[in-house]
Amino acid sequence: MEYRHLGKQGIRVSEVCLGSWLTYGAAKDAAIARECIEKAHDLGVNFFDTANVYARGAAEKVVGSVLGQYPRESYVLATKVYFPMGEGANDRGLSRKHIIEQCNASLKRLNVEYIDLYQAHRYDPSVPLSETLMAFDHLVQQGKILYYGVSEWSAGQLAHAADLTRLAGLAAIASNQPQYNMLKRDIESEIMPLCHREGIGIINFSPLAQGILTGKYKPGEALPEGSRASDPNQNTFMNKGQLDQDLLVRVQKLVPLAEQEGLTMSQLALAWCLRNEALSSVIIGATKASQVEDNVKASGRKLSPETLSAIESLFVQ
Repeated sequence: MEYRHLGKQGIRVSEVCLGSWLTYGAAKDAAIARECIEKAHDLGVNFFDTANVYARGAAEKVVGSVLGQYPRESYVLATKVYFPMGEGANDRGLSRKHIIEQCNASLKRLNVEYIDLYQAHRYDPSVPLSETLMAFDHLVQQGKILYYGVSEWSAGQLAHAADLTRLAGLAAIASNQPQYNMLKRDIESEIMPLCHREGIGIINFSPLAQGILTGKYKPGEALPEGSRASDPNQNTFMNKGQLDQDLLVRVQKLVPLAEQEGLTMSQLALAWCLRNEALSSVIIGATKASQVEDNVKASGRKLSPETLSAIESLFVQ
């Protein structure tokens, strides 16, 4: 496993991060979660990402329980705040009240004294940005969190936040968590350059495009039983299982490229993301320890110029 700095921050994270959305605390049982987390830790993954909203806190409890067997300094723990955690008027968003209360709740569920990376899960236009940033800074000063970041913020929102932290002397934003993969590259035009300029580390989710880039969805064939695309509870971001057949044809053309590189399809997709030095880590999801073992082998792999060019020709129109 290789490690990268989280943007301009001193902390180093594994190139592969194990996430827990739709996998731990809800869709998959605790035994599977334990197996995946332990395998990841054994293979050098030191970065684990979750959120308070995942299974309404259950994912945090599972992740915290398993990681609790390891020395605290051996892992970097990330969680998030924003989405509703109750029915009350203040049980959501990025107000100072909600951020502070949810941080305390996450600390209890994770059973740790501090959170390494605390992230704003989305942007909240209903709250003054200065209030949100000051709340995160307050938690940093208290030692309850070491760094803070954001997820799915626009370039304009990031730029405004970076300016405010400088002007007010607040702790800087350490990371940004957008969606990024071969099929979704819109962050390359504005967000990546901005993050590079500001020293904000990028931790991308969905590097396998919800499994499409693994090649398991074949054009003209029925969706594999038990796959994410076939599950109405998990395919919200996959056009509810109505996959683009032309896209699936092009994805199958990645198979010989992966073979030439001596990689699996998943490893190819992850290595493609990691080709970009703006990324600090890629977040994977796993329901089997074997998937973790496969994915971590993408760390440190460099793709040939010929392979990179072929991928460009397939997906850049």
